[in-house]
Amino acid sequence: MLGTIIALAIFFAAALVGWAIAELKGRSCEYEQNEEEQAVNQQLADQLHKNGFTELSIKDVIKSISTKGFKTT
Repeated sequence: MLGTIIALAIFFAAALVGWAIAELKGRSCEYEQNEEEQAVNQQLADQLHKNGFTELSIKDVIKSISTKGFKTT
């Protein structure tokens, strides 16, 4: 019983240390897009909007969600 508690405590401590390392790494290494990447993203967005793409709101998604079933004709 005592061995199980110690093993769980060690596992919990290792998980906390791993989580802390991941958080610190994510905060210390920030990614910023360069001008070329921003230009490509803007071109893709313009192309989508030119072809009639519109972003769906949550109400639109709920109307077409597949869990409501399908109409059979």
